[in-house]
Amino acid sequence: MNVAVIGASGYTGLELIKILVTHPSFKITYIANSTGEIKVQDLHPSLKNVIDMDVEKVDANDVAKNCDLAFLALPHKTSMSFAKELLALNVKVVDLSADYRLELEAYEEHYCAHEDKENIPNSVYGLPEFYKNEIANSNLVANPGCYPTASLLALLPFVEYIKDDNPVFIDAKSGLSGAGKKLSEINTFCHINENTHAYNPFKHRHMPEIEEKVRLVKNTNLSINFVPHLIPVTRGMLVSVFATLKDENTDVKAILEDFYKDSEFVRVRNNPVDIKSTAGTNYCDIFVEKNGNALFINSSIDNLLRGASSQAVANANIMCGLQEGAGIPKIAYVP
Repeated sequence: MNVAVIGASGYTGLELIKILVTHPSFKITYIANSTGEIKVQDLHPSLKNVIDMDVEKVDANDVAKNCDLAFLALPHKTSMSFAKELLALNVKVVDLSADYRLELEAYEEHYCAHEDKENIPNSVYGLPEFYKNEIANSNLVANPGCYPTASLLALLPFVEYIKDDNPVFIDAKSGLSGAGKKLSEINTFCHINENTHAYNPFKHRHMPEIEEKVRLVKNTNLSINFVPHLIPVTRGMLVSVFATLKDENTDVKAILEDFYKDSEFVRVRNNPVDIKSTAGTNYCDIFVEKNGNALFINSSIDNLLRGASSQAVANANIMCGLQEGAGIPKIAYVP
Protein backbone atom coordinates (compact mmCIF):
# COMPACT_ATOMS: atom_id res chain seq x y z
CA MET A 1 0.00 0.00 0.00
CA ASN A 2 1.32 3.44 -0.95
CA VAL A 3 1.51 6.04 1.81
CA ALA A 4 2.41 9.69 2.24
CA VAL A 5 4.17 11.55 5.04
CA ILE A 6 2.91 15.13 5.15
CA GLY A 7 4.84 17.40 7.48
CA ALA A 8 8.18 15.69 7.07
CA SER A 9 10.30 18.44 8.60
CA GLY A 10 9.56 17.80 12.28
CA TYR A 11 10.59 15.09 14.69
CA THR A 12 7.39 13.08 14.24
CA GLY A 13 7.72 13.26 10.46
CA LEU A 14 11.27 11.92 10.71
CA GLU A 15 10.15 9.10 13.01
CA LEU A 16 7.37 8.15 10.59
CA ILE A 17 9.84 7.90 7.72
CA LYS A 18 12.22 5.80 9.82
CA ILE A 19 9.46 3.29 10.60
CA LEU A 20 7.87 3.24 7.15
CA VAL A 21 11.10 2.81 5.18
CA THR A 22 11.35 -0.79 6.44
CA HIS A 23 7.63 -1.52 6.80
CA PRO A 24 6.63 -4.87 5.26
CA SER A 25 3.41 -3.60 3.63
CA PHE A 26 3.58 0.19 3.35
CA LYS A 27 5.65 1.97 0.69
CA ILE A 28 6.43 5.67 0.98
CA THR A 29 5.53 7.22 -2.36
CA TYR A 30 5.12 10.86 -1.34
CA ILE A 31 6.89 13.06 1.21
CA ALA A 32 5.95 16.69 1.65
CA ASN A 33 6.25 19.81 3.75
CA SER A 34 5.10 23.39 3.29
CA THR A 35 7.93 24.40 0.96
CA GLY A 36 9.34 21.37 -0.88
CA GLU A 37 12.40 21.81 -3.11
CA ILE A 38 14.70 19.63 -1.03
CA LYS A 39 15.80 16.00 -0.83
CA VAL A 40 14.68 14.08 2.23
CA GLN A 41 18.28 13.16 3.04
CA ASP A 42 19.17 16.88 3.02
CA LEU A 43 16.18 17.68 5.21
CA HIS A 44 17.23 14.90 7.61
CA PRO A 45 20.95 14.10 7.15
CA SER A 46 20.53 10.92 9.25
CA LEU A 47 18.61 9.45 6.31
CA LYS A 48 21.50 9.66 3.83
CA ASN A 49 21.88 6.29 2.03
CA VAL A 50 18.62 5.16 3.68
CA ILE A 51 16.01 6.83 1.47
CA ASP A 52 16.47 9.09 -1.54
CA MET A 53 13.27 11.00 -2.36
CA ASP A 54 12.26 14.53 -3.16
CA VAL A 55 10.30 16.42 -0.53
CA GLU A 56 7.38 18.00 -2.36
CA LYS A 57 5.42 21.13 -1.60
CA VAL A 58 2.24 19.57 -0.30
CA ASP A 59 -0.69 19.24 -2.69
CA ALA A 60 -3.79 17.16 -1.95
CA ASN A 61 -4.36 16.11 -5.56
CA ASP A 62 -0.79 14.85 -5.85
CA VAL A 63 -1.24 12.87 -2.65
CA ALA A 64 -4.41 11.27 -4.01
CA LYS A 65 -2.68 10.33 -7.27
CA ASN A 66 0.19 8.62 -5.47
CA CYS A 67 -1.15 7.27 -2.18
CA ASP A 68 -3.89 5.29 -0.50
CA LEU A 69 -3.21 6.65 3.01
CA ALA A 70 -1.58 9.78 4.38
CA PHE A 71 0.03 10.53 7.72
CA LEU A 72 -0.45 14.18 8.68
CA ALA A 73 2.33 15.36 10.98
CA LEU A 74 1.07 18.93 10.86
CA PRO A 75 0.14 21.58 13.45
CA HIS A 76 -3.45 21.88 14.58
CA LYS A 77 -5.64 24.00 12.30
CA THR A 78 -3.31 23.36 9.36
CA SER A 79 -4.09 19.66 9.57
CA MET A 80 -7.90 19.88 9.50
CA SER A 81 -8.07 21.82 6.25
CA PHE A 82 -5.76 19.36 4.52
CA ALA A 83 -7.46 16.28 5.99
CA LYS A 84 -10.79 17.52 4.64
CA GLU A 85 -9.39 17.65 1.11
CA LEU A 86 -7.80 14.21 1.32
CA LEU A 87 -10.91 12.53 2.68
CA ALA A 88 -12.94 13.99 -0.18
CA LEU A 89 -10.41 12.38 -2.54
CA ASN A 90 -10.85 8.96 -0.85
CA VAL A 91 -7.47 8.96 0.88
CA LYS A 92 -7.36 7.42 4.34
CA VAL A 93 -5.91 9.77 6.97
CA VAL A 94 -4.04 9.29 10.23
CA ASP A 95 -3.84 12.75 11.78
CA LEU A 96 -1.15 13.36 14.41
CA SER A 97 -2.48 16.81 15.30
CA ALA A 98 -5.21 17.57 17.86
CA ASP A 99 -7.75 18.56 15.21
CA TYR A 100 -10.00 15.49 15.47
CA ARG A 101 -9.22 14.25 19.00
CA LEU A 102 -11.90 16.18 20.85
CA GLU A 103 -15.61 16.76 20.57
CA LEU A 104 -16.39 20.01 18.79
CA GLU A 105 -17.26 22.17 21.79
CA ALA A 106 -14.17 21.13 23.75
CA TYR A 107 -11.91 21.59 20.73
CA GLU A 108 -13.12 25.09 20.02
CA GLU A 109 -12.85 26.05 23.69
CA HIS A 110 -9.21 25.00 23.95
CA TYR A 111 -7.85 25.43 20.40
CA CYS A 112 -9.65 27.42 17.71
CA ALA A 113 -12.71 27.47 15.47
CA HIS A 114 -12.97 24.15 13.64
CA GLU A 115 -12.98 24.21 9.83
CA ASP A 116 -14.11 20.62 9.25
CA LYS A 117 -17.04 20.03 11.59
CA GLU A 118 -18.54 17.47 9.21
CA ASN A 119 -15.71 14.97 9.70
CA ILE A 120 -15.46 15.15 13.49
CA PRO A 121 -18.21 12.51 13.96
CA ASN A 122 -16.39 10.27 11.44
CA SER A 123 -13.08 10.34 13.27
CA VAL A 124 -11.93 7.61 15.64
CA TYR A 125 -9.62 8.20 18.59
CA GLY A 126 -6.50 6.18 17.85
CA LEU A 127 -5.88 4.36 21.11
CA PRO A 128 -5.90 0.74 19.87
CA GLU A 129 -6.40 -0.87 23.28
CA PHE A 130 -9.86 0.74 23.46
CA TYR A 131 -10.93 1.54 19.88
CA LYS A 132 -9.44 -1.22 17.74
CA ASN A 133 -12.70 -2.29 16.07
CA GLU A 134 -13.67 1.31 15.30
CA ILE A 135 -10.19 2.05 13.91
CA ALA A 136 -10.47 -0.96 11.59
CA ASN A 137 -13.58 0.54 10.00
CA SER A 138 -12.47 4.16 9.83
CA ASN A 139 -10.98 6.39 7.14
CA LEU A 140 -9.93 9.06 9.68
CA VAL A 141 -8.02 8.31 12.86
CA ALA A 142 -7.16 11.03 15.37
CA ASN A 143 -3.84 9.88 16.75
CA PRO A 144 -3.56 10.68 20.48
CA GLY A 145 -0.73 12.79 21.79
CA CYS A 146 1.93 11.60 24.21
CA TYR A 147 0.48 12.93 27.47
CA PRO A 148 -3.04 11.50 26.95
CA THR A 149 -1.66 8.17 25.71
CA ALA A 150 0.50 7.56 28.77
CA SER A 151 -2.12 8.94 31.16
CA LEU A 152 -5.14 7.10 29.76
CA LEU A 153 -3.40 3.74 29.47
CA ALA A 154 -2.47 4.06 33.15
CA LEU A 155 -5.80 5.38 34.43
CA LEU A 156 -8.54 3.65 32.42
CA PRO A 157 -8.19 0.12 33.92
CA PHE A 158 -8.98 1.55 37.37
CA VAL A 159 -11.76 4.05 36.72
CA GLU A 160 -14.55 1.92 38.17
CA TYR A 161 -12.48 1.16 41.28
CA ILE A 162 -11.62 4.73 42.28
CA LYS A 163 -13.75 7.31 44.07
CA ASP A 164 -15.15 9.58 41.43
CA ASP A 165 -15.84 12.34 43.95
CA ASN A 166 -12.13 12.59 44.81
CA PRO A 167 -9.72 14.42 42.48
CA VAL A 168 -7.27 12.46 40.35
CA PHE A 169 -3.78 13.94 40.05
CA ILE A 170 -1.53 13.25 37.07
CA ASP A 171 2.13 14.24 37.29
CA ALA A 172 3.63 13.93 33.79
CA LYS A 173 7.23 14.45 32.73
CA SER A 174 8.29 14.70 29.09
CA GLY A 175 11.55 14.78 27.21
CA LEU A 176 12.30 18.00 25.37
CA SER A 177 11.53 16.59 21.92
CA GLY A 178 7.85 16.83 22.88
CA ALA A 179 8.16 20.59 22.47
CA GLY A 180 9.12 20.16 18.81
CA LYS A 181 11.88 21.80 16.82
CA LYS A 182 10.75 25.39 17.17
CA LEU A 183 13.18 27.29 19.37
CA SER A 184 11.88 29.04 22.47
CA GLU A 185 13.31 30.23 25.76
CA ILE A 186 12.34 27.04 27.59
CA ASN A 187 14.08 24.64 25.21
CA THR A 188 17.45 26.30 24.96
CA PHE A 189 20.33 24.24 26.30
CA CYS A 190 21.20 26.78 28.99
CA HIS A 191 17.65 26.67 30.35
CA ILE A 192 16.85 22.97 30.32
CA ASN A 193 20.27 21.45 31.01
CA GLU A 194 20.38 20.24 34.67
CA ASN A 195 16.94 21.77 35.13
CA THR A 196 13.27 20.81 35.14
CA HIS A 197 10.00 22.66 35.62
CA ALA A 198 6.23 22.39 35.47
CA TYR A 199 4.28 24.33 32.86
CA ASN A 200 0.58 25.14 32.41
CA PRO A 201 -0.46 23.34 35.62
CA PHE A 202 -4.22 22.56 35.55
CA LYS A 203 -4.48 24.54 32.28
CA HIS A 204 -2.79 22.29 29.71
CA ARG A 205 -4.94 21.47 26.67
CA HIS A 206 -4.45 17.74 27.17
CA MET A 207 -6.32 17.81 30.50
CA PRO A 208 -9.79 18.13 28.91
CA GLU A 209 -8.79 15.44 26.38
CA ILE A 210 -8.04 12.99 29.20
CA GLU A 211 -11.29 13.89 31.00
CA GLU A 212 -13.31 13.48 27.81
CA LYS A 213 -11.91 10.04 26.97
CA VAL A 214 -12.50 8.77 30.52
CA ARG A 215 -16.11 9.87 30.15
CA LEU A 216 -16.54 8.33 26.70
CA VAL A 217 -14.76 5.03 27.40
CA LYS A 218 -15.94 4.46 30.98
CA ASN A 219 -19.07 6.63 31.19
CA THR A 220 -17.60 8.32 34.26
CA ASN A 221 -16.81 11.94 35.00
CA LEU A 222 -13.54 12.36 36.89
CA SER A 223 -11.93 15.53 38.13
CA ILE A 224 -8.53 15.33 36.43
CA ASN A 225 -5.75 17.57 37.70
CA PHE A 226 -2.96 17.40 35.16
CA VAL A 227 0.49 18.94 35.63
CA PRO A 228 3.10 18.47 32.88
CA HIS A 229 6.84 18.99 33.32
CA LEU A 230 9.81 19.27 30.97
CA ILE A 231 12.87 17.23 31.89
CA PRO A 232 16.40 17.46 30.45
CA VAL A 233 16.29 14.35 28.25
CA THR A 234 15.72 14.11 24.50
CA ARG A 235 12.91 11.54 24.46
CA GLY A 236 10.77 9.69 26.92
CA MET A 237 7.75 10.27 29.14
CA LEU A 238 7.05 9.27 32.72
CA VAL A 239 3.55 9.62 34.16
CA SER A 240 2.48 9.18 37.79
CA VAL A 241 -1.24 8.99 38.56
CA PHE A 242 -2.55 9.45 42.11
CA ALA A 243 -6.15 8.50 43.00
CA THR A 244 -8.26 7.11 45.85
CA LEU A 245 -9.73 3.60 45.78
CA LYS A 246 -13.28 2.89 46.85
CA ASP A 247 -12.11 -0.29 48.60
CA GLU A 248 -8.62 -0.60 50.07
CA ASN A 249 -8.79 -4.38 49.57
CA THR A 250 -8.91 -4.05 45.78
CA ASP A 251 -6.29 -6.27 44.10
CA VAL A 252 -4.90 -3.60 41.81
CA LYS A 253 -2.09 -5.72 40.38
CA ALA A 254 -4.50 -8.47 39.33
CA ILE A 255 -6.78 -5.86 37.73
CA LEU A 256 -3.93 -4.43 35.68
CA GLU A 257 -2.63 -7.83 34.60
CA ASP A 258 -6.06 -8.99 33.51
CA PHE A 259 -6.95 -5.75 31.74
CA TYR A 260 -3.92 -5.84 29.44
CA LYS A 261 -3.41 -9.60 29.13
CA ASP A 262 -4.15 -9.50 25.38
CA SER A 263 -2.49 -6.15 24.59
CA GLU A 264 0.58 -6.43 22.39
CA PHE A 265 2.08 -3.08 23.33
CA VAL A 266 1.33 -2.71 27.03
CA ARG A 267 3.76 -4.37 29.46
CA VAL A 268 2.81 -4.69 33.11
CA ARG A 269 5.86 -4.27 35.34
CA ASN A 270 6.59 -5.46 38.88
CA ASN A 271 8.64 -2.37 39.73
CA PRO A 272 8.23 1.35 39.04
CA VAL A 273 8.87 2.06 35.38
CA ASP A 274 11.60 4.06 33.68
CA ILE A 275 11.81 5.92 30.39
CA LYS A 276 14.89 4.14 29.04
CA SER A 277 13.12 0.77 28.76
CA THR A 278 10.48 2.16 26.39
CA ALA A 279 12.62 4.66 24.43
CA GLY A 280 12.70 3.67 20.77
CA THR A 281 9.63 1.42 21.04
CA ASN A 282 5.85 1.45 20.83
CA TYR A 283 5.51 -0.08 24.31
CA CYS A 284 3.78 1.46 27.27
CA ASP A 285 5.13 0.08 30.55
CA ILE A 286 2.80 0.29 33.57
CA PHE A 287 3.28 -0.36 37.29
CA VAL A 288 0.66 -0.07 40.04
CA GLU A 289 0.82 0.02 43.85
CA LYS A 290 -1.50 0.98 46.68
CA ASN A 291 -1.21 2.07 50.30
CA GLY A 292 -4.55 1.44 51.93
CA ASN A 293 -6.95 3.19 49.57
CA ALA A 294 -4.25 5.44 48.09
CA LEU A 295 -3.56 4.37 44.49
CA PHE A 296 -0.36 5.01 42.53
CA ILE A 297 -0.10 4.15 38.82
CA ASN A 298 3.17 4.67 36.96
CA SER A 299 3.55 4.56 33.16
CA SER A 300 6.25 5.29 30.61
CA ILE A 301 6.33 5.67 26.83
CA ASP A 302 8.53 7.11 24.11
CA ASN A 303 6.84 10.45 23.50
CA LEU A 304 7.84 10.54 19.82
CA LEU A 305 6.86 6.93 19.10
CA ARG A 306 4.03 5.54 21.26
CA GLY A 307 3.07 9.16 21.85
CA ALA A 308 3.03 9.97 18.13
CA SER A 309 4.62 8.19 15.16
CA SER A 310 4.71 4.47 15.96
CA GLN A 311 1.18 4.62 17.35
CA ALA A 312 0.16 6.32 14.09
CA VAL A 313 1.63 3.45 12.07
CA ALA A 314 -0.06 0.89 14.35
CA ASN A 315 -3.36 2.68 13.69
CA ALA A 316 -2.69 2.62 9.94
CA ASN A 317 -1.98 -1.10 10.16
CA ILE A 318 -5.35 -1.70 11.80
CA MET A 319 -7.15 0.57 9.29
CA CYS A 320 -5.66 -1.43 6.42
CA GLY A 321 -6.38 -4.90 7.79
CA LEU A 322 -2.79 -5.65 8.80
CA GLN A 323 -1.48 -6.94 12.10
CA GLU A 324 -1.24 -4.10 14.61
CA GLY A 325 2.45 -4.76 15.20
CA ALA A 326 3.55 -4.93 11.56
CA GLY A 327 6.77 -2.92 11.20
CA ILE A 328 6.43 -1.43 14.70
CA PRO A 329 9.65 -0.89 16.73
CA LYS A 330 9.99 -3.11 19.80
CA ILE A 331 13.66 -2.91 20.78
CA ALA A 332 14.53 -0.15 23.26
CA TYR A 333 17.44 2.27 22.99
CA VAL A 334 19.40 0.66 25.85
CA PRO A 335 21.92 1.51 27.18
